[in-house]
Amino acid sequence: MADTLQLLNRELSWLEFNARVLEEACDPSVPPLERLKFLSICSSNLDEFFMVRVGGLRQLQAEGKEVRSPEGRTVAAQLADLTQRTRQLVADQYACLQQLQPALSAAGIEPVPAAQLTPKQQTQIDRIFHRDLQPVLSPVAVEKSESFRWLPGLTLVLLVRLKPAPDAPRKHRFALLRLPRSFNRFIALGDADGYRYIALEEIVAHYVGELFPGETVTECVPFRITRNADLALRTDKAGDLLVQMREVLDARKSGACVRLEIETRLSKASRAFLQTAFHITDEQVYLVPGPVDLSAFRSFFKLPGFESLKDLPFAPQASPHVPANTSMFDLIARQDLLLFHPYETFEPVVRFLEQAADDPHVLAIKQILYRTNDKSRIIAALTRAAAKGKQVTVLVELKARFDEARNIEWAQTLERAGAEVIYGLKHLKVHAKVCIIVRREPAGIRRYVHFATGNYNEVTAMLYSDIGLFTCHEDFAADATAFFNTITGYSQPVRYRKIEAAPHGILPRLLELIETEIAARQRGQPARIVAKCNALVHQEVIAALYRAAQAGVEIRLNIRGICCLRPGVPGLSDNITVTSVVDRFLEHSRIFHFHNGGDPRVFISSADWMPRNLERRVELLVPVEDEICKARLIAILDRCCADNVKARRLLPDGHYERVQPAAHEPRLRSQELFYENATQTARQAERNLYLAFEPQRPTRATSATKETVR
Repeated sequence: MADTLQLLNRELSWLEFNARVLEEACDPSVPPLERLKFLSICSSNLDEFFMVRVGGLRQLQAEGKEVRSPEGRTVAAQLADLTQRTRQLVADQYACLQQLQPALSAAGIEPVPAAQLTPKQQTQIDRIFHRDLQPVLSPVAVEKSESFRWLPGLTLVLLVRLKPAPDAPRKHRFALLRLPRSFNRFIALGDADGYRYIALEEIVAHYVGELFPGETVTECVPFRITRNADLALRTDKAGDLLVQMREVLDARKSGACVRLEIETRLSKASRAFLQTAFHITDEQVYLVPGPVDLSAFRSFFKLPGFESLKDLPFAPQASPHVPANTSMFDLIARQDLLLFHPYETFEPVVRFLEQAADDPHVLAIKQILYRTNDKSRIIAALTRAAAKGKQVTVLVELKARFDEARNIEWAQTLERAGAEVIYGLKHLKVHAKVCIIVRREPAGIRRYVHFATGNYNEVTAMLYSDIGLFTCHEDFAADATAFFNTITGYSQPVRYRKIEAAPHGILPRLLELIETEIAARQRGQPARIVAKCNALVHQEVIAALYRAAQAGVEIRLNIRGICCLRPGVPGLSDNITVTSVVDRFLEHSRIFHFHNGGDPRVFISSADWMPRNLERRVELLVPVEDEICKARLIAILDRCCADNVKARRLLPDGHYERVQPAAHEPRLRSQELFYENATQTARQAERNLYLAFEPQRPTRATSATKETVR
C-alpha cells in the first residue's frame, strides 16, 4: 500500500485534466471554432464532475460520515480545495471566452444584445417569440422550497422578480420560467454575412412582461442548478432491474442541489431567495460574468461555411488489411487484424456484425454493449439477426451512467426482435468490450472474436482513440466464450487460457507482470514498463510501480486524465515519467507493454488502473500475440510517450507543464502522425490494387442465369 504522502488527490487530479482541456481552448495556435469546442467540453466535463464527484462528497457530508481520501483529506477539506480550484477554472473559462470573441467576431460569428437589434432583427425575434415561444412557456409562481422539486438539473431557467402589491405582506414575489430544451439555445438572426445570433434567454427576457399581464417585472435573470447524480442502485433490493433503474433515473431528477450558477447581475434579494429554496451555502453558488452554461457553444462547431475556423478534417482511413466489400470471416481466418480508431475506420466492426446477421452459416452472436449510439447499425444488425432466427445473446449494461435511459430502450428493442437480453450483473458493472460470432464451416464450428478498448459506438469511434482486435485463434475464442457464458449464467469465475478478467484476475496479473520486471532488473537485465490508460488511481498498482522504479525499472506512463502517482520524486519515483496528451481526439485506448527480458508482453484492455475497474467491474485484459500487431502497439505507445506538441508532463506536486521539443528535436504531434501514417498506408494499399491483374469470374448464380436464358 502506498504511503498517503506519496499520493495525489483523485478529484484535484481530475480538475487538472479539465484544466488541460481548457488550455487547448486558450491556445491561439488552435483554430477559433476548435477552441470554442474545447471550451464547451471543459464546461460539460465540469457539469459531470459536480453531478458525480462533488455530489458524492456533499452526500457524505450531509450524512455526517467521516471518510478520508486515500491521501488523508477529510470530506470538508476536499470540498474546500475543490471549490477553490473550480472557482478558478470557471473564471478562466469566461476569460477564455472573452479572449476568443474577437477572433469569432472577425469571422462574422458574434452575439447581438437585444438592445442593439436592427428593426429587421427586431421583427424576426418578435415573430419567433409570439409564434413559437410564447405558446410553450409556462410561468410558475414559487414561494416554498417544495415548489422547486420539479426543476430538473442542468436546465436553463429564468428567475422573474415581480413588484409586490402595495398592501402585500411579502416584500418580494418570484416566478420561474423554464426555457424549453426543444429550442436551439442560440437563434440565428438571418443576416446574409456571417452568423449573428441572440441567446434564447435574451429573447424571453425581452418579452417577459407579456407573460405577466398587469404585473411589473423588476428583475429577470437566468440561472441553472446541478443536482447530485451519484445515486447507487440498491443491489440488496429484490425486484426487476429494469424497474429499479427507472427508479434511479427518477430519483436523479430530484437529487440535492450541489451547485447554483447565476449571472453576476442577479440582485442580493434574488440570490438569497434561490439559496434558501435550494438549501445551499455561499460555497455552492457560482456567479458568472456571461452566459450560463458554456457547453451550449458546442453547437457552433457544426455551423456551415466556417471551415477555415476549424482544423483540417481527419477522415477515418481504410485499413490496408481490410479491403472493402470483403468477407470479414475470410480476412480474420487468414490473420489477426488490429484496428486503430479513429485513424482507421470503424466500418469493419460494423461490417463484421452486418455480415454475421445475413450469413446463413452464422449460428450465434454474443455481444456486450456498454454505450452505443442512436440509429446504431450494430443494433440494427443484431435485431435483424434475431429476427432471422439466429441465436443472439446481448448483455446490455443498464448501469452505464447517463446512458441508462438509452440502454433500456435498446434492451427492449432487442427483446422484441427475439434476442436474449441480459441487463447486466447484480453487484457489478460489465465494462468489458467483446463480440463473438459462431459460424458453421466445412471444417467444423469456428468462433470469430472482436476485443476492444472502446465501446460499440459508431459516433464516438470517430472521436475517441481506441484499439480493436479481431482473431479466431482457438485459445482466444474459447476464453471469450467461457467469459461470456460466465457472466450471462450463474457461474463462478474460471481460469482462462490467455485472457484475464476483473474483478478477480486482472489486478493479480498486473502485479505479477510488474514483479517480473523488478526481478529482471535485480538480475542486472534490462527492464521496462510502458503503459497507456485513462486513469491511474489504484494504490496497490501505484505501490508496485514505486517498487519497480526504486529497483531501476524504466517506467513511462501515458495517462490521459486522473493520475494519483507522483512521478520524479527522488528515491521514490525517479525512473517514472507521466505524460498526458490532450488533442483533437479523446485518448481512450488502454495498452500495456512489459519488456519481459526481450520477449515483450503486450496487452489491450477495457480497464483503467482504478479500484472500480479492477475490483468492482467486469473487465478484460487481452494479450496480443501476433507479432505484427504487437509491434504496431509498441510503436503506438512509443509515439504517444514521445509527443512534444500536445503532451503535458506531470510534476511531483500534481501540476502539469507542456512538453517542449529539445534543441534540434523535431516536433512530434502523435495524433497528427498517426493520421498521416494511416493516410499514407491507405493510399499505398489502393495503389497496390493496380499492381496485380485479378480476373473477374462470374459467380455461380450468374452462370446459372445464363444457362436458363439459353
